[in-house]
Amino acid sequence: MTGAAAVVDSLEDRLNQDCFCIDVDPARVWRAVQATGLTPEAAAALAAARPGLFARAAAFVSRAEYQAMAAILGAVETVATLPSYQAAVLAWAPPIARFDPGPRGVLMGYDFHLTDDGPKLIEINTNAGGALLNAHLAQTAPASEDALWAMFLAEWRLHGRSGVPETIAIVDRAPVGQYLYPEFLLVRDLFARRGVQAVIADPGELSFEASRLRLGAMAIDLVYNRLTDFAFEDPGSAALRQSWLAGAAVVTPSPRNHALLADKRNLTLLGDPARLAALGALDGDRTVLDALPRTRLVTPENAEALWAARAKLFFKPAGGYAGKAVYRGDKLTRGVWQNILAGDYVAQDFAAPSLRNVQVDGAVEARKMDVRLYAYAGKPLLAAARLYQGQTTNFRTPGGGFAPVIIT
Repeated sequence: MTGAAAVVDSLEDRLNQDCFCIDVDPARVWRAVQATGLTPEAAAALAAARPGLFARAAAFVSRAEYQAMAAILGAVETVATLPSYQAAVLAWAPPIARFDPGPRGVLMGYDFHLTDDGPKLIEINTNAGGALLNAHLAQTAPASEDALWAMFLAEWRLHGRSGVPETIAIVDRAPVGQYLYPEFLLVRDLFARRGVQAVIADPGELSFEASRLRLGAMAIDLVYNRLTDFAFEDPGSAALRQSWLAGAAVVTPSPRNHALLADKRNLTLLGDPARLAALGALDGDRTVLDALPRTRLVTPENAEALWAARAKLFFKPAGGYAGKAVYRGDKLTRGVWQNILAGDYVAQDFAAPSLRNVQVDGAVEARKMDVRLYAYAGKPLLAAARLYQGQTTNFRTPGGGFAPVIIT
């Protein structure tokens, strides 16, 4: 179902419209968060400050839709291994992305809208938070934790290391204040249960001394990077930047992972069959990726045409994340348009999200829905939905938030 007036003609449409019989228990997640060592009062305070984190309804996705999404992410990551593609996207990436120590990047996030024409890949993220929260919400945490640990070990070995890391830092700016801080606690607990000393830190707390990345006196072997400073350009990321370029610590996801997969400008290549053919992509991958919404760089040369067609477009910054500075074309003002022209933006064909009805204070209300596939090395690991109102996904909508996905 792609809009309020869409015809309800599939099992998934009917379930997303009428089914409120699946028990979704956010309290289960908060109990898991408390079990990381928080007092009941501290866990309750975290939950109270995040009332829109979890929806009370599950989302339904057909197996055909799931398989189509999995095929798209697989094709994207296959194309991303081509030297010709890498040369094309690294040409507009920051220089730091040319350093390649080997890791693929844990927990890539592929975000889709489900339309009458099939799933549409809206964007790819390297800082795709929420995987462990959703695993607990969907009651798949043990398997998901094993998969996550296996990913980190794979990254460790791809970097040329043996054994296992002894210390891991989960790094984000002012982490305690991050909306997904509860997930950091779950990840730290996961590492601790596997015998790893794990810490949560701001990048500014790190130092690079004696050829090692350090937090105080502790040497850090591996960094689970949750920063949106994708190229480590902020002054507070200096130690992380030095350490990564020196190969002193394994960092995942890395600036290179972001440049190869998550820069929005890459969609201008991935959604262009002719460009993919010129880059040497296989016929099968080009066919799968032909379903991507067309995406174009915003340039002075095409500005007039894009303004004229703006009602059918979405405008996104090349290095954007979390819906920041994203604009629907039909709501653009001339002032905002000038800001878009002055920045690195892409224009993407608008693909309307599907809808999921939820109950709010006893009333049935429609919420927009997107579906995220968490993935590693081209393989999906977990599906989750986000329900919301407004222009882009958010966690401020009554009845909205993360929702478990049921594949029918």
